[in-house]
Amino acid sequence: MSQRSDWLPAGREGILVMAVDWHSVAGTNAGAWSIPPAVLQGLDSLTQAADKALAAAKNETTRTPVATAQCKEAFDALSDAMRDMKRRYFLTPPLLDSDYISLGLKPHDSTQTASGTPTAQVMVETYLVGRHELGIRIMYVTGNMLDPANKGYRIWYSVVAPGETPPARPDSLNKSFYTMRRKDLIQFAYDDSGKTVYFAVQVENSGGKQGPWGPMVSALIP
Repeated sequence: MSQRSDWLPAGREGILVMAVDWHSVAGTNAGAWSIPPAVLQGLDSLTQAADKALAAAKNETTRTPVATAQCKEAFDALSDAMRDMKRRYFLTPPLLDSDYISLGLKPHDSTQTASGTPTAQVMVETYLVGRHELGIRIMYVTGNMLDPANKGYRIWYSVVAPGETPPARPDSLNKSFYTMRRKDLIQFAYDDSGKTVYFAVQVENSGGKQGPWGPMVSALIP
């Protein structure tokens, strides 16, 4: 699972810190922002569950395939709840810039930037981070990273077990996530260790238009 590539922090510890801050800030402003008590209670419960699951998944004594899977499930649930909370209560009606900053979010930019079709080509380089984790770096092969069209990156990948047929070309990759970072993190399931992951990247602008494929690369999942 990508640690999500947009406004959510890249690491699980960062997501926990943001969730705790949200509970505090949103709780103080619950009346003004029309946030029901049940929403705050749900956020608190999911945060505690994710914190407990992460501790179990990192502990040498309790770390098992089940604990790893439960940790992923707990953070997926917490992230989904935070996305829903942002959409329901932080966007309509829109908050002040100071409110967004207090929540660890970037204030809205009301000035639209012209964004043409991306033409840059980029590639991904991987590096080891930890068990079941790979870091990725985006590097430009052609084009200018400062071009407004080069807003973000669509990371495509497929995980292939030993003996399975690898993808023949980039458009055969079956999973993807979007990031605006040139350096990010992708986390894999416990059972993916020892498998090979294949990557390719397309530049993607704010309107969802994608540029040419970059070269396909592979890495062994630790």
